[in-house]
Amino acid sequence: MKKLVPPTVIALMLAALVAFSLPLTSAKAQAGLVSSIYTRMQRNQQSLKTLRANIGMQKYNSQLRDKDEYNGMIFYIPGPGGSRASMLRLEWTSPQHETLTVANGAYALYRPRLGTVIEGRTGSIHGRDNDVLALLNMSASQLRTRFGDPEDYRQETLWGGVWTEHMKVTPKTAASYKYIELWIDKEGMPVQTKMVEKNDDATTVRLMNIEKNQSIPMDQFKLNLDSNVKRVKG
Repeated sequence: MKKLVPPTVIALMLAALVAFSLPLTSAKAQAGLVSSIYTRMQRNQQSLKTLRANIGMQKYNSQLRDKDEYNGMIFYIPGPGGSRASMLRLEWTSPQHETLTVANGAYALYRPRLGTVIEGRTGSIHGRDNDVLALLNMSASQLRTRFGDPEDYRQETLWGGVWTEHMKVTPKTAASYKYIELWIDKEGMPVQTKMVEKNDDATTVRLMNIEKNQSIPMDQFKLNLDSNVKRVKG
């Protein structure tokens, strides 16, 4: 049976086949283009009020050389003051039906097949999960502070014809993963992320059919569960 990943990894990561790659010819050109990416990311973050999209996730096991695929829908409202103020609903439709909500600094992960809901505070989760979750609300300047200058810049077209600029960021301080890759579209939205762990396992998340700044009812971020659902502390 496939296991879904911890809720904070899901929330942050934003899989694809690359159609082509265009390397840069000079460090000076790369510095200018990276600065342009950061500017677009900043503008996108400032203008983003809501986000609704299809989401796909691929988890790769380097030892088994095998991968699992997940698909669903995501609803997201960024909040001032960082990720704890944000609101999120992620509903996986395959391979299993599971629903995660994040609101007011708390999360709930409902697993219908088990009749349980795992509940906890987002601030109680530490490690690599928080780094990935933080990418949802991290400004360009915060990215620089956390990761320093990006590496491996190139232009890529993802399947579906989505043009992006790719870069890799490595944490400046000790972390349980090696690096994170980002794919940024022309509007400055990170449409794909990939986290590579020290054992070379990888989690890649892709956002598709993105709708920005559309009305999202607040009841999307609350689970209305029957009294017979078992509540488990996360």
